[in-house]
Amino acid sequence: MPGFKGLYMPGPTNMPFRIRAAMDVALEDHRAPDYPQFIKPLLADVKKIFQTEAGHVLVFTGSGTSGWESAVANTLSPGDKVLASVFGQFSLLWVDLCQRFGLDVDAIDVEWGKGVPLDQYRDKLAADKTHSIKAVLVTHNETATGVTSDVAGVRRILDELGHPALLFVDGVSSIASIDFRMDEWGVDVAVAGSQKGFMMPTGLAIVGVSQKAIKAADTAKLPRGFFDYRDMLKNNAAGYFPYTPAATLLRALRVSVDMLLEEGLANVFARHRRLAGAVRAAVDAWGLRNCAHAPQWFSDTVTAVVVPDGVDANDVIKTAYNRYDLSLGGGLNKVAGKVFRIGHLGWLNEIMVLQALGGVELAMHDVGIKFEPGVGVGAAVRHLSKAGEAMRLAAE
Repeated sequence: MPGFKGLYMPGPTNMPFRIRAAMDVALEDHRAPDYPQFIKPLLADVKKIFQTEAGHVLVFTGSGTSGWESAVANTLSPGDKVLASVFGQFSLLWVDLCQRFGLDVDAIDVEWGKGVPLDQYRDKLAADKTHSIKAVLVTHNETATGVTSDVAGVRRILDELGHPALLFVDGVSSIASIDFRMDEWGVDVAVAGSQKGFMMPTGLAIVGVSQKAIKAADTAKLPRGFFDYRDMLKNNAAGYFPYTPAATLLRALRVSVDMLLEEGLANVFARHRRLAGAVRAAVDAWGLRNCAHAPQWFSDTVTAVVVPDGVDANDVIKTAYNRYDLSLGGGLNKVAGKVFRIGHLGWLNEIMVLQALGGVELAMHDVGIKFEPGVGVGAAVRHLSKAGEAMRLAAE
């Protein structure tokens, strides 16, 4: 079919032409004497996206899952207890990874559509008088259900209780799109991936680490090699890597960070909030519901739309792709067949969101979901027009 394909899954996301061009370069010598002139400023600027001055940002060749593994392997020892909660496929997979490493995981089962249960975290941590819990896991944005959790709330609990546990955050579908404050929230390891808010191809795990996490690496007993923070920090200090890096992707990361800083992080977050509001307005107008159970959980990067009873969400997804070249995210695990996911993060603007919503309407109409054609797009237009007017008035 002629024209652009519509990529509106929650990762990989649309890639700007500037980033594509940055990778269209000859391969280079990553041991060249002038390579540190590129690497040192890049790593310093990536820290700004994580909003950290005290910590470091390490860039590994891999996906977000490899970032999870790095957090566990560098800071913990066999049998250590960690506190986690499961409320979607990715929080579930992180728990599974911890169990494979032989950790003692206290995983709170939460209804899918809700987020990190702060009250239960408080109860568990308050009861841990001997501080046997060594790490607390938080999935900031559960991509499978479109749920965002309160990382700052978890930090407040740890501080109020005086609990020394490390705080790990999966920020794969939040960092560079949703407000994330590593230093202010006292995050010890924060994991991001290149293929979402950074608007790049898959291939980089971008990991923020605190001084506390770095110190923990000195006594942690889990095996690590490729992901050893100490090796990476030592080589990064000189402007190099302990092994061959994905140099082409690092060129893309340079442009990605430039684009985010040029727009300004506050503007990036506001844009995602504005565009997400348009998608949510469309879902309401269709008479459907968000998988996230309440506004406190609504994600600004992905919306999981619950289809009516008797409808298979996979039919919407297949129809959108086969007839209209529109890629949507599928439901995973407990919500398979029950939801389709609209990704609204990264390189995105108003007309791109309207394109996605128009394609969703075509697909839903074809599979027999009852709604008035155009009602969702119309609701999104009204939302965006109102938001745009508010922005103009604020700028005057």
